[in-house]
Amino acid sequence: VEIYHLKAAGKRNWSKMAQVIDIINQARAEGIDVTADMYPYPAAGTGLESILPPWVEADGRFYDNLRDPQIRAKVRAEALNPSGDWEALGDLCGPDGIMPVGFQQPENQQYIGKRLSEIAAMRGQAWIDAAFDLFLSEQQSIDTIYFMMDEENLKRQLQLPWLTIGTDAGGLDPTWAKPVGPYHPRAYGSYPRILGKYVRDEQVLPLEEAIRKMSGAVAQRLGLFDRGLLRPGFMADVVLFDPTTIGDRATFEEPHQLSVGIREVWVNGVRVLRDGQHTNAKPGRIVDGPGRRV
Repeated sequence: VEIYHLKAAGKRNWSKMAQVIDIINQARAEGIDVTADMYPYPAAGTGLESILPPWVEADGRFYDNLRDPQIRAKVRAEALNPSGDWEALGDLCGPDGIMPVGFQQPENQQYIGKRLSEIAAMRGQAWIDAAFDLFLSEQQSIDTIYFMMDEENLKRQLQLPWLTIGTDAGGLDPTWAKPVGPYHPRAYGSYPRILGKYVRDEQVLPLEEAIRKMSGAVAQRLGLFDRGLLRPGFMADVVLFDPTTIGDRATFEEPHQLSVGIREVWVNGVRVLRDGQHTNAKPGRIVDGPGRRV
């Protein structure tokens, strides 16, 4: 069992993390193979439509439903008073904890970096009505940052021996990604953030344990038994970094910033980063786990 992105989302749920950890530890003590993963940020990223009940998108009628006054009133009521059978991120975070960033229309660029509560105030609307009209203006999903996790819970989770660290994001190059629009900073900063903020600066976990959680433990869990360790016969995926300077620079407001402190990188034995500069080598490949190989 792998718990994908372990988190206690929403302030009212923060106190439940200790109980969740106890339940997982008990299951492991009983011989159940349970592990989890996480990314090192107190905010999640997904579409703004996660504040609305799922049925609004059914049958491709999302925008038609938001234009219909009667249906819109029903959606509004459910979003503000959710039934409990859907995630309802608007209710979990509140408008102060929601930051829409994926605006494409010129008239909406002014809202990038602002919370939904601020946008609503600028527009003179209730926050839910502002969201409705932004959808109709954009005619697309709007990438959104949801501030809903607790920093102390993140630190507690990082110390768990059965928890690994991921990014929940693909790799980005700011030269082409920045013109597309804002993004969650985890795409740029997850691993340097661990090594700089949580290992060096705050000493939440030892360097060796952090490296294990980001490499060998991940490879083992995925069944990639020739990666993740510096061992003869293994694929040479190597990162050379300066532990005194490594750190993330990407923020929620300015996400397209490369991390610092990484000197050299080898992928499949080929150097792809030399003195902090890309060598233009592209030795990467799709890596199949045991399930795909069958």
